[in-house]
Amino acid sequence: MNIAVFGGSFDPPHIGHEEIVKEGLKKLDIELLFVVPTFLNPFKEIFFAPAQIRYRWIEKLLSTYPKAKILKYEIEQNRPVPTIETIKHLKESHKLDKIYLIIGADNLPTLHKWKDYDELKKLVNFVVATRDDEKIPKNLQKLDIHVNISSTKLREKIKREYLPKSIADEVIKYYNRETMNERIENIVKILDDKKAENIQLFDMKNTDYFVNEVIIATTLGQKHGLALVDYLKKGLKADESYLEIEPSDDWSVVDLGDILIHVMSAEYRAKYNIEDFLSKRDEEN
Repeated sequence: MNIAVFGGSFDPPHIGHEEIVKEGLKKLDIELLFVVPTFLNPFKEIFFAPAQIRYRWIEKLLSTYPKAKILKYEIEQNRPVPTIETIKHLKESHKLDKIYLIIGADNLPTLHKWKDYDELKKLVNFVVATRDDEKIPKNLQKLDIHVNISSTKLREKIKREYLPKSIADEVIKYYNRETMNERIENIVKILDDKKAENIQLFDMKNTDYFVNEVIIATTLGQKHGLALVDYLKKGLKADESYLEIEPSDDWSVVDLGDILIHVMSAEYRAKYNIEDFLSKRDEEN
């Protein structure tokens, strides 16, 4: 039996990955194509979506490709698994005549660093999926993939057009949630580190309010309030786009588009009681 193996983090899976599956099934002389999600890429230190979630996405993605099968081996090891280990596992569990190993062109410069590379290249036939303008040696078989996207770029800004239709809604929901959580945590950390008091969060996503999240913090005094705004501007500068900042001695508002931050003196916070307004808004929806 001839098979192809296509591994990766798939964090998240995108249309480039799906195109590789399609082209692999079309162009290679194989009975099965195994897609192998990693638990953790041996060359990376973190993943963003947990292995079981990525597994579920890929399983759903492959449901319309009868000759493509997901392999759970690396996830089940609960650790980074070098490719050669997976190849040996497949050779032990299947009667194989030929193994095509599909890799992205971006892997070529570091391929020689893969564990037991000299042994690996004796066990498999490398097939390279094109990416950008990476040059591919003439002695290597290639799959022409005309999708200029990577999981890294996609995580920075999730775009539906780069996601397979079968999993787009799930992927968007997951990464948008994670991104929002990270942003909220960062804002709260800055406020807390700089001695803001009584920091409260209000989730307004399920209401008709004009932002998704509201953060309220109490200052230690007028100068402290203005200083907190400056700390936020510096601490969030690389990641946030400010729609509007209204600094004031007693009540400053920072509008990030989907997050609204109120930095208030204790007197103003007690007087205007925004918490009560937001809580009632939530109860009405």
